[in-house]
Formats: sequence, C-alpha cells, structure tokens
Amino acid sequence: MQRVVSVVAHLGFRLQALPPALCRPLSCAQDVLRRTPLYDFHLAHGGKMVAFAGWSLPVQYRDSHTDSHLHTRQHCSLFDVSHMLQTKIFGSDRVKLMESLVVGDIAELRPNQGTLSLFTNEAGGILDDLIVTNTSEGHLYVVSNAGCWEKDLALMQDKVRELQNQGRDVGLEVLDNALLALQGPTAAQVLQASVADDLKKLPFMTSAVMEVFGVSGCRVTRCGYTGEDGVEISVPAAGAVHLATALLKNPEVKLAGLAARDSLRLEAGLCLYGNDIDEHTTPVEGSLSWTLGKRRRAAMDFPGAKVIVPQLKGKVQRRRVGLMCEGAPMRAHSPILNMEGTKIGTVTSGCPSPSLKKNVAMGYVPCEYSRPGTMLLVEVRRKQQMAVVSKMPFVPTNYYTLK
Repeated sequence: MQRVVSVVAHLGFRLQALPPALCRPLSCAQDVLRRTPLYDFHLAHGGKMVAFAGWSLPVQYRDSHTDSHLHTRQHCSLFDVSHMLQTKIFGSDRVKLMESLVVGDIAELRPNQGTLSLFTNEAGGILDDLIVTNTSEGHLYVVSNAGCWEKDLALMQDKVRELQNQGRDVGLEVLDNALLALQGPTAAQVLQASVADDLKKLPFMTSAVMEVFGVSGCRVTRCGYTGEDGVEISVPAAGAVHLATALLKNPEVKLAGLAARDSLRLEAGLCLYGNDIDEHTTPVEGSLSWTLGKRRRAAMDFPGAKVIVPQLKGKVQRRRVGLMCEGAPMRAHSPILNMEGTKIGTVTSGCPSPSLKKNVAMGYVPCEYSRPGTMLLVEVRRKQQMAVVSKMPFVPTNYYTLK
C-alpha cells in the first residue's frame, strides 16, 4: 500500500479509495497484467498506467485529476472500462438462471431495459454488483466487476451446468468486446453525431445495438458510474481504437482514468465493490434495498432471502451512510466515533470532492447514528475531527429519463 501512495501521490490523487489488493503501480511483473485493446492508445496519449484488478489501466492522463473530474461534470470524458466482465446468457431458461443468482426482477425487464442487481450468497452477503440487460436479440447482456471476474464467471458457469444437467435450455458466452464509457452532460450530443439512432429515445438504463463512427455491432447502453448522463459502448475489440480516436476529435471530449472515475462515483454515492460492499454486507445494510424486486421479496426465492427480507421490516445493526467534513480528507479505514469518542464504525471510501471543495466519504454506522444531520467524529491521522452524516448522492445525479 505504501508503494501505491508513493507512486501516485504526485499525480494529485491518492489511490487509498481503491482497494489495495486491486490497485498497485506497474513493476517488472507488468507483463503478467492483462491489457485492454486500448493499451497502446493510452500510452500514446500520456496515460499513467497502474495495475488494477489484474489489468494495466490509466490512473490519469496529462491533465490533473481535479481538472479531469471537473471536465466530466461540465463537458464529457472517455473512460476505458474494458476490464469489466461482459457475458451473454442465452437460451429459453436464461431468466431462470439469472434469477437464481440475483435479487432483481429480471423477468419484468422490457426488451433492451437493464437494471442494477446483486449476486448474493445464502448468508445474505453481496458477492458482486452487476448490470443485467434484457436484450431484444434474445439474450441477457451482463456486465460485472473485473475484481470479481473469476468468482462471477465460476458462479454463472456452475449454475449453467446445473441447469443443463436438469435438461434446461441455457448457455453462457464471455464477450471479448472492449467497453468504453462516455460520461458527462454533453455525452449524448457528442455521440449523436456518429449514430443514426435518435438518442433522445434511449433513456437511462436502456440499450440498443447500432453503428458508431462506422463500427457496426456496438451495444450502446445509457448508464455509467459517474452520476452524469452518459453511455457505455460495448464495441468489437478491433474497432475500439478507431472509436476512441473519433470521439477524441470532438473538443468536448477528454480522456479520464481511474482517479477521476473513483471521485466521480463517490460524489454520486455509488458503491465500489470490495470497499463499500462485500460478502459480509447485506443489501439492506448497504442501503441497496431498492435493488430487491417486489416479486422476488414476496417469493423469497433468491440467495440469502431468509436473511435479507426480514431486515427490510426489522432493524439492522448498521447502515451505509454518507459523511462530509472540513479539514483533512477522510480515507478508507478511518475510524468513525460518536461525540463521546467511542468508535462506532469505519469509513469505507473517502476523498476530497473536486465539485464541492469539501471532503466526502461513505462508511458504516449503527442505525441510531444514520440519520442525516447527525454529528459524529472521524479520526484522521490520529486526530479527531467533526463530520456530519449527509444524504447521498453528494452531487445531484443527471441521468437522462424520458419526460
């Protein structure tokens, strides 16, 4: 961990908000890291590469972290998120398979509609968060986290084999597409110039297959990890550099890396798996009860339902909350104390907010301390400082919905 901070601190952003096990500077072992189709493109554009979840990815480019973050909020930025696991679930029993693993109501999704959902275990813990889209092409398109690649893939493959052994019609394919995220208030305007489809008809959490800058077979999904309007484009690997190069020709677009992505998602109140949620966190504790489908709650037919559903009406011992403070920035693992100085919780993610010019964080506290406006103490560098429980998102989201 010390090496991570020492290498990237001069970049203007300390990667303490990213899991130490997932993020480290490149070393002589870099040849074992996986590379996205844009690896050489990143180097050519001044990308400062670090190891993240077994991949070599840019933490930032020539612009400072703060400039990159603010550009995304005011214009739009291009992120390479090709390290994410993209899978296709097909067959007439594809919904049955997915609903045996996640908490969401996949059966109710309209064609080309997607939802954020959670893989859970029988103890109610979150194995990963993922986006599931019910495509009009007759399959489910699933995007999950790179840090859980092997775990998620094994989970889905095991369930595929189990159902196939029961005579069910289901299969799985891992996609080798690149995945580019164009995020920011002008993202749709920039992309519209390159597609024939009317993006005004593509609201938040819907997707469509279209040609983008002459590259056919691109799946464009109106979603992202910044709180801003934007899209994620699943593009055939051979067309990734062409697509990124074409987007960068628009002066609205700049490249952004892991540093800006992390501070943007934190301002938007979005969880980072491994930090803010994990196998020891239930959806209710993680303030993610909204991911539980109404029908699924009633049927109690998802992994961990016997633990999770009673928590909806009862009390949980802790909840994820937002925190704001002045002074030194709160970081992951910083102790949270009540006003009497007793430790009651821990910060899971934290950083200075470039948009608010205040320090923001997430953490877990007992329910009685979770009400917005509650004053608490956070220990930073062995000094206690005042913090206030705050509503999330810290910065209002700007997702595009049809009016």
